[in-house]
Amino acid sequence: MKGYHGRFLEVDLTNRTTQDLPLSEEFCKQYIGGATMAAALIYDRITPDMDPLSPENPLVMATGPFTGTPIPMCSRYAVAGISPLTGFWGEATSGGVFPFRLKGSGWDRIIVTGKADSPVFLLIKDGQAQIRDASSLWGKDSYDTQQTIKDELGDDKVSVACIGPAGERLIRYSCVMNDKGRAAGRCGMGALMGSKNLKAVAASGSKRPDFADAGKVPELAKQAVKDINGNLVSVAFREYGTLMYMDMGMTLGDTPSRYFTKSVFPVSGVTGQALREKYSVSNYACRGCPIGCGRQLKDFKPGLDVDGPEYETAVAFGPLCLNIDFDSIIEANHLCNVQGIDTISAGVTIAYAIYLYEQGALSKDRVGFELKWGDGKAILKLLQMIVNQEGIGELLSNGTLAMARELGRDEGEAAQVKGLEMPMHEGRAFHGLAVSYATGPRGACHLKGDYYNIDLGNMVLEYMILPSDRLSSEGKGEPAAKFQSFKDLFDALTLCKFAPLQVPQLCEMLNALTGWEFSPEDLLAAGDRSVNIKRAISNKLGVTREHDTLPEICLKPLDEGSTAGIRPDLEMMLKEYYEYRGWDWETGKPTKEKLTELGLEKVAKDLYQ
Repeated sequence: MKGYHGRFLEVDLTNRTTQDLPLSEEFCKQYIGGATMAAALIYDRITPDMDPLSPENPLVMATGPFTGTPIPMCSRYAVAGISPLTGFWGEATSGGVFPFRLKGSGWDRIIVTGKADSPVFLLIKDGQAQIRDASSLWGKDSYDTQQTIKDELGDDKVSVACIGPAGERLIRYSCVMNDKGRAAGRCGMGALMGSKNLKAVAASGSKRPDFADAGKVPELAKQAVKDINGNLVSVAFREYGTLMYMDMGMTLGDTPSRYFTKSVFPVSGVTGQALREKYSVSNYACRGCPIGCGRQLKDFKPGLDVDGPEYETAVAFGPLCLNIDFDSIIEANHLCNVQGIDTISAGVTIAYAIYLYEQGALSKDRVGFELKWGDGKAILKLLQMIVNQEGIGELLSNGTLAMARELGRDEGEAAQVKGLEMPMHEGRAFHGLAVSYATGPRGACHLKGDYYNIDLGNMVLEYMILPSDRLSSEGKGEPAAKFQSFKDLFDALTLCKFAPLQVPQLCEMLNALTGWEFSPEDLLAAGDRSVNIKRAISNKLGVTREHDTLPEICLKPLDEGSTAGIRPDLEMMLKEYYEYRGWDWETGKPTKEKLTELGLEKVAKDLYQ
């Protein structure tokens, strides 16, 4: 087999055993890699009543066929399992150096089950695996953990993915950190690791699969780098990071403010330009990336260098809380990275707490202090209480849906889909995004079909995904479904969502690596298969059509900005989406015929037995 090692590692932490298992070429061809192959490996291991924090819930870390190759922007890996936050399918991805090291260790993916009787970390290097004691690491933050393991192993080339104290405390939206501040942020995969007493995975090695066409791969990679460097968006990312979108987002009504009830705010203080003007900023790039959209801030405090906030984080702790104090936003980001917490879910839950305080649903006695919009110190205090599981922080650590239920509030007030907090892009501003949020494989996700890119002028001609009126719902369901499938593939290959590569290029790259003959139609079918197997997992865990919706607080027309008076017609788009997908309108399940068409006969049998 070309492009793959053809093997994966199964780790049983209860018995402290490891097993080397084969991956067939047919299996790889069907599920590609990354989060999609993780779903295929997990599918048979779940039961409808499974507790996400039980030892039986499998944790998968997976790379794809692009990882570890000369292809640019492919140092990504996926972490997947049943989400401790939502109870449904969960996945998160991250970049950095760790994905290259994970692939270089000699396996395409690892699957971890069981629970160790004391803290451990997994060391994988050049085809060898060891389960090692991590008692001395328990309680350390994510940065200290990474450095301590490197020092202990005496290996500068080792890269570490780990949890911080938040994951140890099983905070529902804790995440997995690697390469300092890189985060596999969403769905609570840190809590899943913590539930297994797995503190970290340390990976090293130089094993690389052979390529089917060893001469063509470097040529394709060289052309891809040229295309990336010539892309204007790449230039903007390099200069200002993802924060380059902040002022444009507000202009378009795409950047939420005041807990999704406003869209206009003093934007000039929290842009990428403002970050560069106020702080000493340098770029950070994942392995093999010619852009370098990551930010590093030197001497943020005397002797302290920190990772700069990306767009999602800056909005979540900034405009969403009506906070324009950059210092507090950066400090909140650093605290989340150190402790290992998803910045999106944390920011949204804190904004919800301020909203509830204003509504009178939370009192000063319950919180312990006054909450008001724009108070950076209060945001940091709430964040620390979440980490420490103190007072009101314990409630906030369970997410907005749990907060609404605990406080007897209307669930339409909780900014989430299927339990996963809303990202920092607006379905009211881009209606194709609204239906993508409502149906996303892991819940509300701006990366599984970032439809704002389409209606801002990009297109995927091979699938007739074309720009149209961003404030219209008509005709958006089918292209949104196709684009969702296409972008789901990026987490299978694995490839950064910012890579401006075209469908024919991806086919050429995959075929040169593997020797297959994937066409654009085959590629889209693989994306459809990916979305459907993840959907089937969530169906087994209780997802129905009723879950495919947006909360009212994110649908209600605003009274300001460029989306004033606008409400997406979600039902219209959902019907078109369902028709393309071949999903049953009554149950929300993929039909038996659609699953069979995609080669998912076993899944069809399970759902329709």
